[in-house]
Amino acid sequence: MKRCWIIYNGSLVNDKFRDQAELVHDAADRASVSATIYKNYEIMMDVTQKVESLPDFVVFLDKDIVLATYLKSLGIPVFNDPEVIERCDNKTKQAIALAHDGIPMPRTIIAPKVYPNFTIRDSGYYDRVLQELGLPMIIKEARGSFGMNVYLIETKEQFFEKTESLRGIDYLFQEFVASSRGRDIRVNVVGGQVVAAMYRHSETDFRANITNGGIAEIVELTDAQIEISLQAAESVGADFAGVDLLFGKNEEPLICEVNAAAHIRNIYNVTGINVADAMISYILEVIE
Repeated sequence: MKRCWIIYNGSLVNDKFRDQAELVHDAADRASVSATIYKNYEIMMDVTQKVESLPDFVVFLDKDIVLATYLKSLGIPVFNDPEVIERCDNKTKQAIALAHDGIPMPRTIIAPKVYPNFTIRDSGYYDRVLQELGLPMIIKEARGSFGMNVYLIETKEQFFEKTESLRGIDYLFQEFVASSRGRDIRVNVVGGQVVAAMYRHSETDFRANITNGGIAEIVELTDAQIEISLQAAESVGADFAGVDLLFGKNEEPLICEVNAAAHIRNIYNVTGINVADAMISYILEVIE
């Protein structure tokens, strides 16, 4: 019998993180895989000692990239690979990868590094950004989940206040796609196949995330939406991913972002599809 570890972040007390691990655990059980759930801090990274009784693979549901790298160094197949987790967790790096591969996305400008005790406010750089993208625009921190650390900027005052507050933080400027305000599509991709999808919409927020009050329902994807979702997952190198699609001016799909550890409870509740079953099935095929 195959053995696997399922790892999530133990410092996050919200039940949805444990629930995510339980969904994967149940899928492993259905596939006759012996699975053990660990909080990330329950794995002691003593790099000077040999580790006994390693699993056949790890399903990594966290952003503890150092731990994922450590486990990979032991020769354990880690899904997703730590390099993929880092690429997806850092939206600036992700944007570079997607743009390099020609994936349709809103116009995006990555902010330069500015140290916390310094400013470039009077350099003219920000005026150029405002001229290129106009207002409203999106400012998005490199790291953040569930729509957090994403800001709709509607005035110059908001713009300069936010850029000054983000000194020392990686972030990007992005065109605001007004045609997609409060609505998007989440597509779960596993092993180069679309497994499930849902349409999300909100009447109260420019973001459609369910965490922020959005409502979800089943959606039938167009060929273009399927194609761009698969291209985006491949671009970042993800074995499994939650791809978020925006609606362009003519309803054409645009990539908002790709999540390497996308939560699957909401899409399960909406569609009845447990994406974890596809994840485990795919992993077993890969490691055979």
